[in-house]
Amino acid sequence: MRHGKKFNHLGRKTAHRKAMLSNMACSLIEHKRINTTEAKAKALRKFVEPLITKSKDDTTHNRRTVFSYLRSKEAVTELFKEISVKVADRPGGYVRIIKLGNRQGDNASMAMVELVDYNELYDPKGNKAKKTTRRSRRGGAKKTEGAAVETKTSQEEE
Repeated sequence: MRHGKKFNHLGRKTAHRKAMLSNMACSLIEHKRINTTEAKAKALRKFVEPLITKSKDDTTHNRRTVFSYLRSKEAVTELFKEISVKVADRPGGYVRIIKLGNRQGDNASMAMVELVDYNELYDPKGNKAKKTTRRSRRGGAKKTEGAAVETKTSQEEE
């Protein structure tokens, strides 16, 4: 039975799990993207999203609370100075998990964890900015204008 099982223990004791999640969160904040197993990625998302929410309000209390979880001055500074500014208008969902397939050695399912606002390449909805230039299939606007003029003159001659 799973009574009271609120989160994945990841096969580790409490201190080891907290240290691992803290280190992974610091790496995510520093590098904006990390690769890990799916189970750890899901645990990391539950660990780091409340910290990013706290970073939106830059108070001494919030900084000390986040520092008690991360235990890294550099990560806390980066979180409150850069990341909180970028996610200020986002109401949640700061982390994206992309499944990568299975690891070669032990067939563990791998995933990439990234901060959503730091990836300009990946757009799951497919919203792409429309190009301003318009081109024809024949290879340029000049050729299409010339072809249109030629057809008009050939029809006028008949």
